[in-house]
Amino acid sequence: MTIELLEKLCRLNGTSGDENKVRDFILAEISGFCDCRVDPLGNIIAEKKGASAASKKVMVSAHMDEVGMVVTSVKSDGTLTVSPVGGIDPRVAIGRPVRVGDGDICGVIGAKAVHNLSADEKKTAPKFSALYVDIGAEDKAAAEKLVALGDFVHFHSDFSAFGDGFVKGKAIDDRFGCAVMIDLIKSELPYDCVFTFVVQEEVGLRGSRTAAYSVDPDFAIVLEATTAADIPLASGEKRCCELGRGAVVSHMDRSTIYDKELYRLSRQIASENGIGWQTKTMVAGGNDSGAIHISRSGVRTIAISAPCRYLHSPSCVVKLSDLEDCERLARLMLEKMCMM
Repeated sequence: MTIELLEKLCRLNGTSGDENKVRDFILAEISGFCDCRVDPLGNIIAEKKGASAASKKVMVSAHMDEVGMVVTSVKSDGTLTVSPVGGIDPRVAIGRPVRVGDGDICGVIGAKAVHNLSADEKKTAPKFSALYVDIGAEDKAAAEKLVALGDFVHFHSDFSAFGDGFVKGKAIDDRFGCAVMIDLIKSELPYDCVFTFVVQEEVGLRGSRTAAYSVDPDFAIVLEATTAADIPLASGEKRCCELGRGAVVSHMDRSTIYDKELYRLSRQIASENGIGWQTKTMVAGGNDSGAIHISRSGVRTIAISAPCRYLHSPSCVVKLSDLEDCERLARLMLEKMCMM
């Protein structure tokens, strides 16, 4: 996976339910390398022919959507009220630049000024109901010429490399997984495989539910980004996982108890091939595995995740070496699972 491909994907806006730009880009990238279709919910289901038929059907999946907001009203002063789409801590939103609607209208997320806060308000984090989006409109009429209720609001953030092999940008969760799958589809694979680029993960694992039902796989690999808390004031198990230590393979989270044989196999493959490998030290979070592993009569599932600081914020941070470890591990696990 190249950093250029990841950057192109992360710069696209694709809040849950509005993944069109991301889907169009991916379809253009994989055209000619596989047979693909788009299902009624908007998932891409891509069938990749390998050198041989697989004895087991393996599905590799990543989600196209990102967290964002949606416009719920236009106030008399021209500012917009919004509700979150997916899990966003309001504290990471205040003061952030955004783009609104199909016209990419510039805006900034605002909140009550500090000097106007009551003593009690200063002690608690604000709720989304206390935030607004300022698009520079003089009044409601001027704002309504630019935006409409139901328009999506996306974080606007630069994508850049920094430090010793780190990159930051919005939507790395889960454009990273999409980038890995594009690479795999464009490469020569030993066995047939199905890849699903799914919608609406951030609002309830919706796309993966329908994709898994349609594909009906024996095994699944979910490619994701997961929370790393290797930051000051976090210690021990509270760090969850750490950047620079390799791919994260969880044994359990809040939506899935992962297949134990696949979990052990991932660790074995990583050890034998010099791939960085770690597991999470907390049972927390969840991903599309939660819907996939209970599809139809059940799907043996594993998630391979990139550790990511500041998840669901405008500035997600990952390390390139971890992304490379994830892709190497996913490729080798795919080959093994196809013949299990």
